[in-house]
Amino acid sequence: MSLYEASLRVKHECPYREISERYPDLTIREWPLNDCQVLEITAETTPTDELLEEIGRLGTVLHESADEDGYHVVTQSCLCSFEASIIDRVEAHNCLYQSPTIYHQGWEHYTVIAFDGEDVRELLEDLRADREIELLSKTSISETQIPHSMLAPANQLFEDLTDRQLAALQLALERGYYDQPRGISIRELAERTSVARSTFEEHLRKAENKLLTNAGEFLRLLTATSAGDPLGVEATTRAGGTAD
Repeated sequence: MSLYEASLRVKHECPYREISERYPDLTIREWPLNDCQVLEITAETTPTDELLEEIGRLGTVLHESADEDGYHVVTQSCLCSFEASIIDRVEAHNCLYQSPTIYHQGWEHYTVIAFDGEDVRELLEDLRADREIELLSKTSISETQIPHSMLAPANQLFEDLTDRQLAALQLALERGYYDQPRGISIRELAERTSVARSTFEEHLRKAENKLLTNAGEFLRLLTATSAGDPLGVEATTRAGGTAD
């Protein structure tokens, strides 16, 4: 049996799609996250005042910047509840929805993974019953392959790590360096390689720093939607002290 990765675009009543139709150079990427949604909005040119007002109504702005590369903003909003939403219908036909949903030039773009080509056909028939839809591609992939759309987050997490930094991180993980209690020391790890202890430690520390920096974007999106302050950071800051 093969897996299928299908790309399709849809038109139906949706405020994000309608904004992308009114502003053709705008691209909106939507990620469902817990009980809300995170939107990344980009444009090649500086947005008009009217567009800025529309973006402001979408939700809370988490990040905003404008430079020679264009305009970029990330917002968080309450997850709209649509009866018989597309994602619900994707899952009802035994398909897996792959985020983000992309809105561009009046179309919603979706990527889905199916375990049977017939599931894709039935999903398309279902969606065509009440909206405009186009199948852009359907690719058969073997069971041993992982769809590229599923690899994107991992690629981003390990972006900019060198081969030596990745090797040092993998060795430390496999040998129990990050276990509690720690199963091996930096010196013992270095002895298993052909590099000096100080060099190995430098590779490992740089790998850890880059990994956490890359993960920070996803961490901020996750914690931005979490309620409360579990570590008491705000209370400690107001008190001017530190917590043990």
